[in-house]
Amino acid sequence: MNRQSYVYIMANKSDRVLYTGVTTDPKRRAYEHREKLSRGFTTKYNVTKLVYYEVLEGVENAIRREKQTKGGSRQKKLDLVNSVNPGWRDLYDEL
Repeated sequence: MNRQSYVYIMANKSDRVLYTGVTTDPKRRAYEHREKLSRGFTTKYNVTKLVYYEVLEGVENAIRREKQTKGGSRQKKLDLVNSVNPGWRDLYDEL
């Protein structure tokens, strides 16, 4: 059975720092980033705003898509966010 998985992009308040991740529970994971519950990149750079997410079938597909997204240029990530969220709103409450 394939479980829905998500690739997501989060940004800091000024939208200058981007973080790409994968999860099966985007609400919980975004909350962890927002509340700085796990130390690391997102805590160090104050990355708290969910600006993009994509639903995929299966963890393997999500990991493959995450690697593809992470491997792309910054401009490709900006274009991806702008394609679905041109105002760079925080999408957390839409989950």
